[in-house]
Amino acid sequence: MQAALQVLYPPQCISCSAPVTSDFGLCADCWRETPFIAGLVCDQCGIPLPGSDTGERVLCDDCMTIARPWGQGRAALTYRDNGRRLVLALKHGDRMDLARPASGWMLRAVRPILQPGTLVVPVPLHWMRLFRRRFNQAALLSRAIARGAGLDHCPDALVRHRSTGNQDGKTRDARFANLVDAFSVPRRRGQLIEDRDILLVDDVMTSGATFAAATEALFSAGARSVNVTCLARVAKDD
Repeated sequence: MQAALQVLYPPQCISCSAPVTSDFGLCADCWRETPFIAGLVCDQCGIPLPGSDTGERVLCDDCMTIARPWGQGRAALTYRDNGRRLVLALKHGDRMDLARPASGWMLRAVRPILQPGTLVVPVPLHWMRLFRRRFNQAALLSRAIARGAGLDHCPDALVRHRSTGNQDGKTRDARFANLVDAFSVPRRRGQLIEDRDILLVDDVMTSGATFAAATEALFSAGARSVNVTCLARVAKDD
């Protein structure tokens, strides 16, 4: 049956629809245009750094100057070229199928910092944005990561109880101010969060303001530790 389906519907590149050898893959050209992160990275935000990975903890300039409430962080891609196109297709193009390969890339990046028994939690959308978009891309990614890692998943562990609008164009300080007290853990989820290691998942990290606000809410609810991961990290030059 599988062979017959592949004859009728041959695998296509998830980015450009060119023929590929397996489902949910990238063709050679799109693979070259996709900025996967490898090698030495900042231990808190996952951005690639110059130099070789010696196994020591290294931080980027931003993470040395900005207080990050979470412990460690990893990203699969930098937000440019085909990385940006894939994020936008998932987020605004109704390409929910992209969550499957994207979550695999994220799991590969974050697996070295995962703790046994970690609870995987997505950054939530405000209910009005969720109503318009019909799905939370972070929740699609977090569910697939949890399934791939054999971890528990709680898609409603956090609530965004006020709309924070679009962060584009805001300064770094304005981004952080806009998200103060934007998230909380609902009472019914408090016992699940208490004394747990949490992996917080989002699609993109720019300043880290969203991750910071969500992490603070998780710690307020008694989380033991919080690490973060995103599909794409916005680099300073972007």
